[in-house]
Amino acid sequence: MKLNIKDTFTSELPSDSNLENSRRQVENAAFSYANPKKTAKPEVLHVSQEMATELGISEEETKSEFFKNIVTGNEIYPNTKPFAMCYGGHQFGNWAGQLGDGRAINLFEVEHQSKNWKVQLKGAGETPYSRTADGLAVLRSSVREYLCAEAMFYLNVPTTRSLSLSLSGDTVLRDVLYDGNPAYEKGAIVSRISPSFLRFGSFEIFAARKDTENLTKLVDYTIKHHFPHLGAPSKESYINFFKEVSERTLKMIIDWQRVGFVHGVMNTDNMSILGLTIDFGPYGWLEGFDFGWTPNTTDSQHKRYRYGNQPNIGLWNLYQLANALYPIIEEVDPLNAILEQYKIDFEVQSLQMMKSKLGLVSSDDDDLNLIQELEDNLQLVETDMTIFFRNLSRFVDETTAFKLIEAAFYDVENISDEVKNRWNTWFKKYANRLAIERISSEERKEQMNLVNPKYVLRNYMSQMAIDEADNGNYTLIDELFQLLKKPYAEQPKSEKWFAKRPEWARNKVGCSMLSCSS
Repeated sequence: MKLNIKDTFTSELPSDSNLENSRRQVENAAFSYANPKKTAKPEVLHVSQEMATELGISEEETKSEFFKNIVTGNEIYPNTKPFAMCYGGHQFGNWAGQLGDGRAINLFEVEHQSKNWKVQLKGAGETPYSRTADGLAVLRSSVREYLCAEAMFYLNVPTTRSLSLSLSGDTVLRDVLYDGNPAYEKGAIVSRISPSFLRFGSFEIFAARKDTENLTKLVDYTIKHHFPHLGAPSKESYINFFKEVSERTLKMIIDWQRVGFVHGVMNTDNMSILGLTIDFGPYGWLEGFDFGWTPNTTDSQHKRYRYGNQPNIGLWNLYQLANALYPIIEEVDPLNAILEQYKIDFEVQSLQMMKSKLGLVSSDDDDLNLIQELEDNLQLVETDMTIFFRNLSRFVDETTAFKLIEAAFYDVENISDEVKNRWNTWFKKYANRLAIERISSEERKEQMNLVNPKYVLRNYMSQMAIDEADNGNYTLIDELFQLLKKPYAEQPKSEKWFAKRPEWARNKVGCSMLSCSS
């Protein structure tokens, strides 16, 4: 396995002069060197061959002992020095100070076919940023992370990627419900891939410490390698950098809203500077359409990171990034203008996204009212978002419409006449609106099915794969992996996964709410 190794991050940015792997505050540095922990009996459970190919790794090579040892941290690739990144962050709205890669270790950079990728292990042992934790991960959370990153990629949502899922052979102590009942679980490691793992918090930590010199170095590095079209370092390029980060962040969140994805923990240390979905912890997909739903037990009281609030949190996080960049820009007005533009763009893009879900191409003054009425209807009774929009693509006229979406209701038997009437009223308006369109119903169906997935990674599906894996059966992981590579295709042989959350999963741990240890 011969890779084209680069080391721009470690060669161009300041490193921690202390080489001890001890938990501490790390100043004047973007990273600390840290080697992965050797494991008892490593075993690769699954590989994303598509991602391996992007790195220049063949299928035969992914089956080698060398590959296994690299992606489980048991061997270090020649002439590379693994490291953990330093960053801070706002967690649930409060500045948390230094955070950093507490259970992630970056192995190396690979350049292949003019693309640069960072290869990282999650769950490979402690780093100077592990605080009170052990830096390890369990199979439960690793299955969820591995599957979700690749699922998001095939949903056409900007995301970090997965390369491999492995067992460490060790056991790890975890308190899954934070209720004082820890238990040993199978240890696991995910190899994560991204053009960059830099976060908003990477810039915030230098600003918070008034380290303008290293803040400037980091911004210059980021523009040089990830936004080279912005040109040489200058106040103008810094402002345009912030503008593009703002635009990418909004695009990512609009895509989350489109597919019903809820990140669950949008702290600034979990916000990618490239506008990629990063850090798959207590995430979830909407089952019943509900703007107030959050999958995160830690957030169950205030619901800061609920589905309907994700665009607002994106903006709030961008304010924190603007504050971090201010010391090298020293002008408030251009930053404020970009933040104000985010609000305008959100209204425009959100409307356009919802219109695409409804198959509306032309414009009509009443489109916003039609969409708002639909969103109200979706919340009258528990209505599955994915099934509703997918089945709506088969809409022909208002007389058969209710029958078309019945499968989306969780309790269709007890739907009142009032609710049915409200739906039928909306369907009539929808039919009138479609009459303005100049495309056939078949063309509309095709277009709607490109943006409304048939298959998403529902929490109960992940949990079934986790339960099977705990018993040593890993076939369901692969079945779901293959299914989610074509989320917009009909896949008639997989129809069983085009279904509402089963009743047994409504309150089962891992199927509804999840903790940050998930």
